[in-house]
Amino acid sequence: MIPGQFYLYIIRMENTETKVIPSIPNLVQNTQPAGGVMPKQEGSLVKPLSSKKLNKANILIILGSFAVVVFGVITGWLLAGSGQSTSNEKGSIGEITSSKGVEEAGIGDESEYESSVEGILKEGSIKGEGTHYIDRELGESKYVYLTSSVIDLDSFIDKKVTVWGETISAKYASWMIDVGLVKTKE
Repeated sequence: MIPGQFYLYIIRMENTETKVIPSIPNLVQNTQPAGGVMPKQEGSLVKPLSSKKLNKANILIILGSFAVVVFGVITGWLLAGSGQSTSNEKGSIGEITSSKGVEEAGIGDESEYESSVEGILKEGSIKGEGTHYIDRELGESKYVYLTSSVIDLDSFIDKKVTVWGETISAKYASWMIDVGLVKTKE
């Protein structure tokens, strides 16, 4: 067979004669129109935007939307600057309050936490776990290691404290607490 052309061979059984029928038309045809020029299109491809005039209803909707946004921004600015808080929580994150020689810091109250421990707060960790620990005067193997994302524990170092929080898993520490509330015991 010759490349690019297809021949159909038909064998007729009755004469035992082979006839060659000329090729089927080439399936790959030139897509260019005759003469090499594309035909002209009717009408323009680019059409002008409609210049409808704004009616009263559209103007009112636009002005109303703008006014709502402006009043919302002004109200937010006034409320942010007024110093009023909508929070009803007892204490706030990391707040240290002092009354009758008792210092405390944290969020909520003791009943909200599952774990608590009392002892002297020291700075240190065990193999990178925790930032501080509680020395319960029972030996190093009985230290309770602490971490906290809401309290600066550095302000309670070398003080006898009670801490409340959630027990978390640790690889090296025998007991580790994420502290949510601290109170001094002096």
